[in-house]
Amino acid sequence: MSVSRRDLLRWQFDFTWQLFEYHLDRLKPADALWEPAPVHWTVRPGEDGTWTPDWDEAEPDPVPVPTIGWVTWHIGWWWSVTLDHAQGRTPRERTAITWPGDGPAAVAWLRGLRDEWLSVLDGLTDADLDAPAPFPWQGDPEMTVAHMVGWVNAELMKNVSEIGQLRMIRAASAG
Repeated sequence: MSVSRRDLLRWQFDFTWQLFEYHLDRLKPADALWEPAPVHWTVRPGEDGTWTPDWDEAEPDPVPVPTIGWVTWHIGWWWSVTLDHAQGRTPRERTAITWPGDGPAAVAWLRGLRDEWLSVLDGLTDADLDAPAPFPWQGDPEMTVAHMVGWVNAELMKNVSEIGQLRMIRAASAG
């Protein structure tokens, strides 16, 4: 039996998302802003109530350990920009992607991005998958939309494991 590239990429995405749901269903509101180390990155409310992430254009040394809130913002940022590119919209700047404000709202935001991504993914043809990637390798003729979809799967898998590890460390440390 032959499986199309799109179906294989969709299977990989769904497999990763199932793991994410395991952790999303177990997140507690206080998990989002738990600070796992003295050197960490998080999301912080500004005077206007907009939550913004810690950020530095150059990677600090030591690399800060992110909070779950920061990782959920990070997923929302790269996924929103990827969706912009995939749907032919002008991609938003990093600073235009804000965290929704708490754990349950972030979970709802990420589930909404998933639904939007599945609409894109399920509509891809073989010709679409062979087209040049609009993101994150603009201008590299070797990189295709199929590579972009694989990158989304890999990036999500990495971020899901980070959230799961942080959640489990916090839960194990509380006892």
